[in-house]
Amino acid sequence: MCDSRPGREQAVNSRRRGRIGGRPARLLCVFLLCGLVLCGCGKQEAQTVRIGSLKGPTSLGILFLMREAEQDRAEYPYEFHMAKGADELLPLLVKGELDIALVPANVAAALYRKTEGGVSVIDINTLGVLYLVTGSEDIESAADLKGRTICLTGKGTTPEASLKYILDQNGLEPDDYKLEYKSEAAEVAALLARDPAVIGLLPQPFATAALMQNANLRIALDMNAQWEALQGEEAGSMVTGVTVVRNDFLAEHRDTVETFLEHHAHSVAAVNGDPDIGAALAVEAGIVAKEEIAREAIPQCNLVCITGEEMKDALSAYLKVLAGFQAELVGGELPGEDFYY
Repeated sequence: MCDSRPGREQAVNSRRRGRIGGRPARLLCVFLLCGLVLCGCGKQEAQTVRIGSLKGPTSLGILFLMREAEQDRAEYPYEFHMAKGADELLPLLVKGELDIALVPANVAAALYRKTEGGVSVIDINTLGVLYLVTGSEDIESAADLKGRTICLTGKGTTPEASLKYILDQNGLEPDDYKLEYKSEAAEVAALLARDPAVIGLLPQPFATAALMQNANLRIALDMNAQWEALQGEEAGSMVTGVTVVRNDFLAEHRDTVETFLEHHAHSVAAVNGDPDIGAALAVEAGIVAKEEIAREAIPQCNLVCITGEEMKDALSAYLKVLAGFQAELVGGELPGEDFYY
């Protein structure tokens, strides 16, 4: 804000000179008013946007934006909070301590239900990151998994739901295969390192790390490509991560949210266009342990910034599949139309 005290002092001096009613005094008042108006119309401090994300693939697309915010807070007025798990992030969003958050797609739907429609999804930030990794040469399609054992993490989670959907749509019954659950992706990767005959379902960057540890391994199936083949062009890809905004914040700062979407899109393009710098930033942020892993993994992470009807079509189709598997994955029921910005 402008400090108006110098203007008042000049006016007092004018009165003391007995010229308040004359032409010089009127001119002085005009100049003072112009100065106040110009001061008030100067560049206002941008609204600070508090952004939360997880230490995983869904945060890779904002790495360049995080760097820009460190270098120029005036142009990029963002504060970032990166958490290890959604259980740390979501309470902050619910309490209004975060404005925008990058979260798993099903978590966004569940959050919509928990907050009674208090959040909206503004973009898809990450498509499919799941890959079937093995050293077996006889697996070329989902149908080839009949009679096989697949190691994966998270019983009752989205990777399991996505895998079962793909297998079901390729004609496999639940009795045609066996799922072996591990506590974390690193455990599946360790099994693959010891025995290339193991079949593991891994997300990025764990899939890339497994390949780099054992030259006998390969990506047998890109689950995102498998999903797209089943869903067709209209519904689009498997969805891993989305970006949500608190509706209270959106109502007051719609232009700020639109600007963030532009910045997000530019950041995603920068990471995809320069995996070398992206890899360095990923290591610096603690998302990936080694630059060589990040460099190879980034192109496989399907980083995007999809908005509008394309976002709605892909996300709603994905959530419908999850709800068919287990309704609780999406908060008990599918979100309403107002979920999609």
